Formats: sequence, structure tokens, C-alpha cells
Amino acid sequence: MTIDEIKHKIESGLPDSKVTIEDPYQDGVHIKAIVIYKGFTGKSILEQHRMVYATLKEELKQEVHALALETRIQE
Repeated sequence: MTIDEIKHKIESGLPDSKVTIEDPYQDGVHIKAIVIYKGFTGKSILEQHRMVYATLKEELKQEVHALALETRIQE
């Protein structure tokens, strides 16, 4: 799965979100996602992260080894 596919998958699962994907080790399996989403309003950090993880449920089982998350509420 490419970086663009991961970005698209998150954006599809969280409509109107702004997603930036980084691959700090350039290995394609240790990924950092920065997700800005209005739907995070009123949610704890844990709930926000679970929302993102839910968009990549299958990919996290097989293709993505590690996903670091930074979530922010869109203003």
C-alpha cells in the first residue's frame, strides 16, 4: 500500500479531513499520519486515534507495521 493510498483511505473514512502522511524511515511500513478533522470535536485523544485506526483496520493487520498519529481538531 502506498502513502497516497493510506492518505486516501483515511480521507474517505473521515470526510473533509486534512491528512498528511510521512514515512520517516522511508520503509513504507513505519508511517506517521497527521489528521485534522472537525469530527474530532468533543472527542478524547484516544477516541480520535480510534477513529483514524478504524479507517485502516485491515491495512494495520498486514501492510502497515506501525502508525504514529497526530490528531487535531479542524477549526
